[in-house]
Amino acid sequence: MQMRRFTRLTSAFSEKFENHAHMVALYTVWYRFVKIHKGHKLTPAMAAGMPDRLWSMEDVAELVEASLPKPGKREPHTPRT
Repeated sequence: MQMRRFTRLTSAFSEKFENHAHMVALYTVWYRFVKIHKGHKLTPAMAAGMPDRLWSMEDVAELVEASLPKPGKREPHTPRT
């Protein structure tokens, strides 16, 4: 119920499968490592004893940036003739 991408009643649904897969992965990381649950005042990952601290969205953004390929050297621009 927290992800509008699974419903087609709004314009928030994923048109491309790749975008949908990335959003589900981000949501899963947020749900397990960032979101504190009301019942036990911990994240599910902290309850399982995996991380030693509460993650922030900045930590998740750093993981995403670290997984991106490093930009290579660009070729020089050649004008069209």
